[in-house]
Amino acid sequence: MVLTAVPVGFVAGLFGIGGGLITVPFLFYIFGSLGIDQQYIMHLAVGTSFAIIIPTSIVSVLTHHKFNSVDFNVVKSYGIFVVVGTIIGTIFAATFKTKSLVLFFSIVILFLSIYLLLIKEKDQNIISEMKLYLKIILGSIVGFISAITGIGGAVMNVPILKFFGYSINKAIGSAAAIGFLIALFGATGFFISGSYLKTNLPFSIGFLNIPAFLILIPITTFMARLGARTAHKIDINIISKLLGIFLLIVAIKFFYEYLKL
Repeated sequence: MVLTAVPVGFVAGLFGIGGGLITVPFLFYIFGSLGIDQQYIMHLAVGTSFAIIIPTSIVSVLTHHKFNSVDFNVVKSYGIFVVVGTIIGTIFAATFKTKSLVLFFSIVILFLSIYLLLIKEKDQNIISEMKLYLKIILGSIVGFISAITGIGGAVMNVPILKFFGYSINKAIGSAAAIGFLIALFGATGFFISGSYLKTNLPFSIGFLNIPAFLILIPITTFMARLGARTAHKIDINIISKLLGIFLLIVAIKFFYEYLKL
């Protein structure tokens, strides 16, 4: 578990994704090997992942902000609708079966990986304003999907912000800030829903596993700072392609797990 925290934090800072893409699959396997009720394995992995993302994303955002790579205007105007979607998503997620969550997770990540592998970073990025109706629609969808899958939303928000003209670095930094909001409300929602369902999972409060949270946090936060700094030293086209390849591997691996369930 300690060794896994290293890439989780580094990737979180490098891509602004909060680390959920690594944390959720990892915790899913760990909880499964411990014999935790299969009905709630994915829920516990998602809830714990959100809790871990909160401090990790804070470190990532502060580091990206030093490089002037966080647009707080879009974080506020677009992020509010992401939060709404997250709250709704946490309510629905509690009623989903683990197998459904795994399939949903793999499909979303697959499409995002293909998008990032196909697009090309522009030399000059002209930011076009996102209309209010698009903020409402896209924000709600991103928040809803993030709540169900346990990811910080950046895997969707980075491509979205790039589509509207943001450079990859600014998209990553801003997405990391929005990811903090998703994690905060997502963790709260899973904590409440898990407590309401009275799951009585070992060493857990609601859908938050305490040992996993305490072990991973110190390392992920440290590595997130290192990853965020590295992001500003690598060619922007390389960052986009690396993220795309990473997401493709995760999607394939999770779809394989879906077939085994």
